[in-house]
Amino acid sequence: MREVFKNELNALADDLVTMTTKAADAVEKASRALETNDLDLAEAVIDGDAAIDNLQHHVDQQAAQILALQAPVAHDLRVVISALKMSVAIERMGDLARHIASLVRIRHPQPAVPAAFADTFVLMGRSAARIGHALQQLLDNPGLDSVPTITAIDEELDELHLRVFSMISELDSSEITPSQIADVTLLSRYYERFGDQCVNVSQRVEYLLTGSWEPELSANDAAEQRTEPRH
Repeated sequence: MREVFKNELNALADDLVTMTTKAADAVEKASRALETNDLDLAEAVIDGDAAIDNLQHHVDQQAAQILALQAPVAHDLRVVISALKMSVAIERMGDLARHIASLVRIRHPQPAVPAAFADTFVLMGRSAARIGHALQQLLDNPGLDSVPTITAIDEELDELHLRVFSMISELDSSEITPSQIADVTLLSRYYERFGDQCVNVSQRVEYLLTGSWEPELSANDAAEQRTEPRH
């Protein structure tokens, strides 16, 4: 019976790695679609989000079955509860990648990003891909060494997010339209939240490894997270 339980926990971990890999690939492809105005690539990201959603549903079913049949305690219980929390965050990462791709589709054949912001969003896309793949590596090979890397990349995204707002304030109405302001604000927010979700998951891994839980998410961030668009 113990061997069966161990296999079930391993299956949960494997599914979380698969989810994260798909979410990291999705944001990388969405960023490339944004940079090159590639409608086909954007459509592929949008269509591919269903696979992440299905995996989250499967993880939740697995976790519920483990809780019902195995009645885990102590560390094992923390693993199962953390898996449920992580699956939600990773699913949101996929949603955020889809939101980026959806804006590419909405604005096509025009680019979704004005030329003045192009370089900044290229950097945001690269940072998002890096943090996504760093999280995948952390889940595949849990260890505390990767956590500071994820936090550092998230800070890069935060700085780029603030840069977008600074750039908006420096332009006048002849250089950027209200709809373009809305677009770059949304896109910047999607990337910033993608980084936050990665940090959220990495903190839960750290909690499992150390037994210490000190989330950096503020009450305001938590409220925004609850109202974040999902579909």
